[in-house]
Formats: sequence, structure tokens, C-alpha cells
Amino acid sequence: MAPRVLVSDALSETAVQIFRDRGVDVDFMPALGKDKEKLLEIIGQYDGLAIRSATKATEKLIAAATNLKVIGRAGIGVDNVDIQAASRRGIIVMNTPFGNSITTAEHAIALMFAVARQLPAADASTQGGKWEKSKFMGVEITGKTLGVIGAGNIGSIVCSRAIGLKMHVVAYDPFLSTERAEEMGVTKVELDQLLAQADFITLHVPMTDKTRGILNAEALAKTKPGVRIINCARGGLVDEAALAEAIKSGHVAGAGFDVFEVEPATDSPLFGLPNVVCTPHLGASTTEAQENVALQVAEQMSDYLVRGAVSNAINMPSITAEEAPILKPFIRLADVLGSFAGQVTESPIKEVEILYDGVTAGMNTKALTSALLAGLIRNQVSDVNMVSAPIMVKEKGVILSEVKRDKTGVYDGYIKLTITTERQTRSIAGTVFSDGKPRFIQIKGINLDADVGAHMIYIANTDVPGMIGFMGTTLGDAGVNIANFQLGRDKQSGDAIALLYVDQIVGQDVLDKLTSHEAIKQAKPLVFNVD
Repeated sequence: MAPRVLVSDALSETAVQIFRDRGVDVDFMPALGKDKEKLLEIIGQYDGLAIRSATKATEKLIAAATNLKVIGRAGIGVDNVDIQAASRRGIIVMNTPFGNSITTAEHAIALMFAVARQLPAADASTQGGKWEKSKFMGVEITGKTLGVIGAGNIGSIVCSRAIGLKMHVVAYDPFLSTERAEEMGVTKVELDQLLAQADFITLHVPMTDKTRGILNAEALAKTKPGVRIINCARGGLVDEAALAEAIKSGHVAGAGFDVFEVEPATDSPLFGLPNVVCTPHLGASTTEAQENVALQVAEQMSDYLVRGAVSNAINMPSITAEEAPILKPFIRLADVLGSFAGQVTESPIKEVEILYDGVTAGMNTKALTSALLAGLIRNQVSDVNMVSAPIMVKEKGVILSEVKRDKTGVYDGYIKLTITTERQTRSIAGTVFSDGKPRFIQIKGINLDADVGAHMIYIANTDVPGMIGFMGTTLGDAGVNIANFQLGRDKQSGDAIALLYVDQIVGQDVLDKLTSHEAIKQAKPLVFNVD
């Protein structure tokens, strides 16, 4: 059955056709995003939801979306999506961060020119029949210092354009390396340095708890007198009331704003001030950008629903279409290892360490870790998946670490999971053979070679004579057939393990009989999906 996608905002017909061409059933209802009740009524029918900004994917809507697997936002901002609620439900949230990058960067440059030369006011004056040439004295861009707050995708494009305009560019971004700054041709500085040096300041950071009000009254007081401030990123990054006061006092010479704390912005402290240029969130409003993000979101959602590829996801590691088939058996392995550990562990987990050895170290380990964590807690939370698992594990206070290393053993690559509980530390390792099936290669430090069966019994015991006979007799008396078994021990009379492949789920009464033997420390049923 083909996956179904609802387009509830205005996407182009070309984007809608992309869904159809890739085998996705699509319902195009561009006005539905504004009808909350109708959207709530039908959302449960769909695997995917494609939106712009009009549709609000609230917690209530997500709760009603019982079949939803992916939400695609045509554009970079996902303020209208409750990402936490989506992640808890295992719904991937995608955006299109590159489709409107150039357009937004160009708009920031345009506002900088408009503010530097007071173009809107000069235009209005001239068209009003006045000739006030001396009133509109501007400043040159050339040779000035531009301070860029946020040197990511859009910010880096602004830096490039500004350098082309012969500006000196300083950038503040905690994630900007010195090497990358040199490559871009900009000077990396701290925020206070940027504020003190910049003739123009432009913001290109997302809205987070750390960036909210990054240019507040205190920060504005540290800016260079005569500075001009541009914001095409997110409303609320700049304290509009504080900026208005700084403009009135003459400390700030002008501002160009495309985004506001409250939108639609019908009122703002900035409105009506001299040399303040305001536009109605036009950063992405070009024909090219609107088409690009629509096409991109349709391609991304189709790739995920049809091929399992994940790109530009907010809450899930990306998996390219090329690596998806290669990664699939190792994702399955990671899930099995996590599931095994989760089923045999009886006390709260404090720490999880995942070792990627050999070829697995070069894979998309974020995706593998997400799959492993999903398996680990599935015994407690049945509807967990790769999206929701990392959040749930983090909320439980579990310390997570990853280790990658070159090949060290006979296997080209393997994954080893070590969990630490309040009682003990236990490990399990596995690999994927040429048949694409996961195999256990080590449990509790004991080497073995074991397939994954649908129904298994894991037994930890002391190595003593007669154990195989005892296990077989106990299960036989209970009417449980053993299809196969794998044994391992660390040394004679030391710790031993057994994996028994059985034909059905084993009840607690049978497990109690097994653990009645003084040599058996643990007997746990294991259930795996082996499709």
C-alpha cells in the first residue's frame, strides 16, 4: 500500500507531482492548514504532512496523527511544529534549510544598503514631490566592519557577499572553528568584541533559550556608536523596545528588520522611527526560493517514505539514499543488541557505552546509536523508535558515550554494547555476516557465534556437568521444543551462557523451574522480530 501524504499549505503543483512520481499518494488541500478542526479530524489517515507556516503542528494535532511518520516543513523555521511532541511519538520532523539561504542572505544585504542610504525614506520624499537631497546623507559600505552573529549556512553566505563588497567581516559563532573562519576570510571574535567593533551587525542564528534577546539593552549599550543593526533571522533575537530607545538616543544610527517578536507585526516600538526599514518577513519571499523549498520538501519526504532515506531532519540523524541499504542490516544489528540488553537487564541503567569497531566506525553511527537505544528501552516503552529513543534515554538520566576504533579482531567490523546498572556491568557484541543477518559474537565477555531467533531463552550459569541435560529435560517436560542451541564459557567451572532457540514463548513457571538449579543464575526469555 502506497504511503499517503497531506499537503495542507500552499506548495507548487510541481512539488505535488514529485510525490506522485515517486509512488506516494498525495492529497493537496492548501487551505486546510487554517482549518484546525478539519485538519484534526482527518490527520490520522496520513503517513506524511507537508506544510509551510500556516499549518500549526501542535501537540494536540500530533496526538491525533496516529499513522504519521514524517512532517516536512517547506522552509527553515519550524516554530509552528511541536518538535518535542513529534519526537515522543516517533515522528520525524524535516525542514529545508538550504532552499531559501541565498534569498535570505540577499535580503539582509539589501536591508543593509537600504539603511546605509536611507532609501525608503528618500523614495517616499521624492515621490511626494520634495527634493530633499541634503536630508538623506548616507554612509558607504566599503571599508566598514560587518559583525555577523551566526556564521552557519545563511550567515556564511552573507559573509561571502560582504567580503565581495570590500567590507571587513568579524563573526561570532560558538561553533565556528578557527580553520573554518580562515577559510571564509573572516575574523572569529567573541560577542563583546563584535559589538565594540562592528559598524553594521546582522543576525543569523536560530531562536533558542541562549539566543533569545542576544541583543538586549545591555548588549546594545556595548555597541559602537552609530551602529546599524539588521535582523532577517528570528523575531525576539533583538529586544525591540531596547533598540527603539537606542535609536531615539542616537546611539544606534538605524535598523533593518524583516522579523519581529510578534507576527504578523501590526505594531512595534520600531515603527515610525527615523532610518528604520521594516519588511513583512520577506526573507524567503522570492519565486526561486518558494519553488526550491517546495520541491526539496517533496523530495525529502518521498525519499523517507519510499526508500528510508532521512535528510535535513531536526530530530533524527540523516541517512542518505545511497547509505540506507548498506546501513540497514547494521541498524537491525544495533536494534537487536539493544533489545537483548534491555530484556535481560533487571535494574535501572546508569551508563551506556557503544563501541564501533572496524567498518562500523566509519558508518553513520548517530543512526546506529538511535536504533540501539530504541531496542534498549523497547521492553519498557513499546512504541519507541529511532526518533523518540534518544530523548527518552536522556530524560532517564542515562550517561551515553560512543567509542570508535580501527579494526582490532577477526571481524571486519562489529558493535559492542556495555551497560552499567546499579548492580553490575554487562556487555554484548554482534556483527553482520555476508548474508546480511545479525549475529551475537560475545556476551558477558564470552565468545560465541549465534544467530538471532524469534524466540530464545538466555541462561547464565556456572559451568558444571549435566547442564545441557537439565535444560533439555526441563523444557521437554514443559512441552517446549528446542530447535537449536549455542553454548559458551570463559573457562572450565567458570561463567557459562546458553542461548536456546525454542518454538514458542516460555512462561514464568518454566523459567522458575530452570532457575531452581543452583548453578543457573539467570534465565530470561528473549523475543525478537526476525522479519
